[in-house]
Amino acid sequence: MTTQRSVARKYDPRLAARSLARKLALQALYRWQINDSPWQDVIGEFETDTDMPKADREYFGVLIAGVCAGSEQLDAAISIFAERTAAGLDPIERAVLLLSVFELKHRPDVPYKVVINEAVNLARRFGATDGHKFVNAVLDRAARELRSAEL
Repeated sequence: MTTQRSVARKYDPRLAARSLARKLALQALYRWQINDSPWQDVIGEFETDTDMPKADREYFGVLIAGVCAGSEQLDAAISIFAERTAAGLDPIERAVLLLSVFELKHRPDVPYKVVINEAVNLARRFGATDGHKFVNAVLDRAARELRSAEL
């Protein structure tokens, strides 16, 4: 009879800070969609968030600036991968997909599995009941195209 060993993951504060930066970026992008304003203002608003001292501030800024500056191209890509317009998506799902497609396209230093896992977790936590399933399916398609070499 074989026994299973549980493999404990070591806590990495740098990865936790990045994960928190993604959560804050999701919230900021949701706010940006609901109340359109310059992305610099959105970053400024979130600077005082109680979680920001524990987050990777630099990565938060990169995500917001990159997504907002490239939102039209990202929406076009999302529309292809989701097989529906990005404008027709729930704002949380759209924000998650904007973040994730940005990372898949522009952050090759982040493994595609990490991008998808983080996105599914955010969608599960903040999105509609089965929204995480939709996000997972869309990002699987996106990763096959955008990260084909990594797959």
